[in-house]
Amino acid sequence: MPMMKESLSQRLNQDLAKIQPNEIRAFDAKVSTMPDMIKLTLGEPDFDVPEVAKAAAIASITANDSHYAPGNGSVALREAATDFLADRYGLTYDADTEVVITIGATEAIYATLTAVLNPGDKVLIPTPTFPLYDAITLMNGGEPVYLDTSATRFVLTPAQLRAAIAEHGDAIKAIVLNYPSNPTGVTYSAAELKALATVLAETDIIVIADEIYSELVYETTHVSIATYLPGQTLLLNGVSKSHAMTGYRIGFIAGPAGLMRTVGMTHQLVVTSPSNPAMAAATVALGTQAGHEATLAMKAQYAARRDFVVEQMRTAGFEVETPGGAFYVFAKIPATHNQDDREFALALAENAHVAVIPGSAFGQGGAGYLRLSYATSLATLTEAMQRIKTYMQTAMTVGE
Repeated sequence: MPMMKESLSQRLNQDLAKIQPNEIRAFDAKVSTMPDMIKLTLGEPDFDVPEVAKAAAIASITANDSHYAPGNGSVALREAATDFLADRYGLTYDADTEVVITIGATEAIYATLTAVLNPGDKVLIPTPTFPLYDAITLMNGGEPVYLDTSATRFVLTPAQLRAAIAEHGDAIKAIVLNYPSNPTGVTYSAAELKALATVLAETDIIVIADEIYSELVYETTHVSIATYLPGQTLLLNGVSKSHAMTGYRIGFIAGPAGLMRTVGMTHQLVVTSPSNPAMAAATVALGTQAGHEATLAMKAQYAARRDFVVEQMRTAGFEVETPGGAFYVFAKIPATHNQDDREFALALAENAHVAVIPGSAFGQGGAGYLRLSYATSLATLTEAMQRIKTYMQTAMTVGE
């Protein structure tokens, strides 16, 4: 086994040294070795891929569709993506110049931030949030500016946004908005988005809108901030969450052609293009009635699971807001118990054999919370909730 020459460590990308290991994956790996564990850790849908999508992937393979696709993705999928955005959200994009198909939303996040950032640029990141945004910002020599939203029910307010802009000025290159949110499940109303857009329209801040959970909004209809800021928004979406196609790795970016030219360059330099069978599957997932109906069926079950978990966690003593979307519950640890969420989550795993993610893994405002994913069966959730309630009845309280 070769050993790296020691002096080479100083010749690597030093910005990578600023990035902390992914605590979500690390905690999940740690508890996964424990016996009899119910894992409510990762955002991994438990449903099967829609049959029409699987059939399309198989047909692509059978037809020897094995050559390079266009760098921005297959024509059919780009057209399906633009039709999807027009049908669901009233957004209009040109399939040739304003859409790029990516390797999941993860690459979409990487491609957008890499395309727009220069060293020293600042990125506004409302927290708590998925930790990938600040990691990629740091990779590109940028500076994350965290906006703790825990005091406003995890919704960024226009006042908070204005204050950040006044403080950091022209150094702000972009803002990341992820909604429905991972980890809180909170989403934004049309009025809230319009108010933020009014502030942002006065600036040259690029909006990176990660709306990967847009199809999993329950009581209301999802509205994209691109509705109000089409000229400065890069919209991210895909089929991983809406169609349980995480392993197919298909996402997409939509935005004005002037921005998308640079985003597309970044994308092609990194991956060339996604695989043809996966794009064929995503095309029918996004572009057919059968694909839409599959999403609606999943969403109905997610909604039932959400209601069950929220009610059960409240019964167990946690403070829980009913999330408006995604498939996460962000639960506040009762004041009577250990407020160190990492210690609490580990004790829960060791004693109740239920694994959740400490809220601190999602940055400022997450301390004292736990994230539970309800992307698993109702039967599994029922057992998990019973174990949590039993643990809360027996666990030591503060001062004991």
